[in-house]
Amino acid sequence: MKVIQANDLNKTGLPLQFSISFHKVFSMYEKYASNEFKDHPFHKSAKIILHKLESTPELVDGFSDFTLLEKYEDNIELLLKPLFPESLMSNEIKSASIPFSFTSFMFTTRFEKIIEDAGEDYELRIRNFDDDNFYIHACVMILAMVYGSSIDLKRPFFFDIPDKNGELKNYRVAFNADMGEIIPTKNAPKITEDDIKMLLDNFDNIAIWKEKFPLDSYIFKGFAIANLFDVTTDEIISAIRNDLLRSDENLTEDLRKNLSRFYNIKDLELGFSVFETSKDGAVDSTMKKSDSLIFDREHELCCHSFFCEGILKNVIEERKSVAISDVEKYGKLTKKNSFYKKLKAKGIKSIMLIPIATKNSDSLTLIEIASPRPFELNSINMHKLTDIIPVFESAVDRKHKEHQNILEAIIQENYTSIHSSVKWRFDEAAEKYHQSISNKEENVKLDEIVFEQVYPLYGQCDIKGSSLARNKAIKEDLTLQLALAIDVLKEALKSESLPIYDELMFRVDEYYNGISKGLKAGDEVEILDFLKRDIYPVFSHIKEINEDLSEVINIYESRLDKELHAVYDKRKDYENSVTILNDRLANFLDEKQEEAQKMFPHYFERYKTDGIEHNMYIGQSLVKREKFENLYLYNLRLWQLQMMYEMENVAFSAISDMENPLRIASLILVHSNSLAIKFRMDEKQFDVDGAYNIRYEIIKKRIDKAHIYGTDERLTVPGKIAIVYSQDKDALEYLKYIRFLQSKNLFGKVEKLELEDLQGVSGLKALRVEVIYKDNYSEKSAITIDELIKEIQG
Repeated sequence: MKVIQANDLNKTGLPLQFSISFHKVFSMYEKYASNEFKDHPFHKSAKIILHKLESTPELVDGFSDFTLLEKYEDNIELLLKPLFPESLMSNEIKSASIPFSFTSFMFTTRFEKIIEDAGEDYELRIRNFDDDNFYIHACVMILAMVYGSSIDLKRPFFFDIPDKNGELKNYRVAFNADMGEIIPTKNAPKITEDDIKMLLDNFDNIAIWKEKFPLDSYIFKGFAIANLFDVTTDEIISAIRNDLLRSDENLTEDLRKNLSRFYNIKDLELGFSVFETSKDGAVDSTMKKSDSLIFDREHELCCHSFFCEGILKNVIEERKSVAISDVEKYGKLTKKNSFYKKLKAKGIKSIMLIPIATKNSDSLTLIEIASPRPFELNSINMHKLTDIIPVFESAVDRKHKEHQNILEAIIQENYTSIHSSVKWRFDEAAEKYHQSISNKEENVKLDEIVFEQVYPLYGQCDIKGSSLARNKAIKEDLTLQLALAIDVLKEALKSESLPIYDELMFRVDEYYNGISKGLKAGDEVEILDFLKRDIYPVFSHIKEINEDLSEVINIYESRLDKELHAVYDKRKDYENSVTILNDRLANFLDEKQEEAQKMFPHYFERYKTDGIEHNMYIGQSLVKREKFENLYLYNLRLWQLQMMYEMENVAFSAISDMENPLRIASLILVHSNSLAIKFRMDEKQFDVDGAYNIRYEIIKKRIDKAHIYGTDERLTVPGKIAIVYSQDKDALEYLKYIRFLQSKNLFGKVEKLELEDLQGVSGLKALRVEVIYKDNYSEKSAITIDELIKEIQG
């Protein structure tokens, strides 16, 4: 009998001695040889086998001398033949073996062939299993078979066995020990429940296991059946999954090797590229070209002229995988199109194209798997990828997110927080910059971001009289602080008649009288600096020498802001009022802007000052795929006018929550002609581009100071919205919008005004419309976007 030797148990050591015995097989034959089964088909054959084996009691009693396996070869084969049926010898991978050593003494033809192909030096060893693991598994087996304590230590066992070509094959092993039993020797310590509980908490402490289960303290009597299953394909798929979880530079090559094993094609090639459909139908590759088998230096390619109809429809449009088993035949059918020529030049004779769509993106990743021989890759073996494609999809999605993070980092570092409507253009610039850096090009620069022929819309809600309100608050705080300081100095004079107190009180009094007449620029800084420099050191000295005056000074200091060291009551009230007003206006506008973006995407930005300013730009160049019409410009103008009305109501309703009853004055600037805006890298913001367009920015900065022609009256006043324009057609357009809103009882009387010339600007006119405020105003009372659209279209 041929015996396949494996682990040397004398070297490793186990708590088990091994006695090869077939007593359980004998028991089975004895059962069928009994009179109870005299009518059973196995009865006669079982009696014959038992008679033949009467002269070999060792086979029942057991033996540890493995050389006896050859001596009793014929009898052992006779005993075990029912476990190894002839019809399954070439299909099953099975052996009768000794547990843990894997020494096999009877096996199927296929098992024997696998071991022969592995070579003479090959030794069966379980993957990732050291000697301590073997020892503990033997102990767990003893606990189950002797003490009835079932501990779950199940894990798959694998053999990695090379085939005749040196390619590693993977086999999962299932062991069946039903043909054996374990017998304690006199040297086996009794295992208690407490011992078992202790072992459960000490898996890694091999010393405890060896203490409870000493070497050779138990006997395994019998044999085991080992069944092997070829799981090479499963292992490769698992390896591919693991590869796709990585992001290192060796990913492509490792993935190629595993796919090469998967298809059993040693020189299999792998590539991939990412495409994005652009406005004109071209496809723009955004991956490094070295990753593709097909494309070299192409940056843009037109799918319609490069691919045939079939690939264009199935791969690009419908995202279906395609296999070309014979590239030469494909060339004849397509009249040697551009795609065929690429494949021919690369020496590719069969290829599979697997498209992977990226979630929430227009990107398409094309995986290319190719062979230098025809028919090795085809529509049949392409279906082997069915279980792998979902993993590719997850990997592509993850890679896309990582790529987007890189672009975001570039944008954030070099640009700024970008409005969503124009982010696509910054993505393109960042993509181009990233690709240039990746390809190690020289003198790489970021693209300038310019949007041509866009229409501007500007509006502001300025807090009216904010400077006067602020100055009044400053004056009241300083007056109080100086009065408190005078009180302290008066008390100091009563306690200690020093000329310096008189002199300081004189100076404080001068400041007090000065600001009582009016606050001048610089007074606040000068007074606070005087108090800090000349008064506070004296107060500190007084506190140290006079306990009574210390209490007076404490009262003074308790009125000061802890951080500013100044009375800050009225200014705080003013600033809180400004914050309340600005926050409500800004939050309202931001929320409404989200609705407006759904009508048509446009650039939007707002600023908080003493009030709220906003800029909007709309036009074809700002959008990637939508088609711009003037209708959307008119709609946005009407929307802006209505928003200004609603913001007036938001501000009016906020008065009851403010310490200072602040009012706003609203203004819209109309600009008929389109202009260009450019992103200023140094300022990280958009600005109008070109000398001619600068006039628009000048008007924006100066318009709120404009006066009505021939009067001293300011254009912007609370309770009215001013609409500034320069062309009469703009007035006609806005008068139409005003009449619509008047019909909704939102606006009152309209004034048509001419404006005084501003520095560098002349010829401006304005409409000024009265706001009808609503009691208990809420957003629900506002006109809906659908109503606005109907009005524009009507």
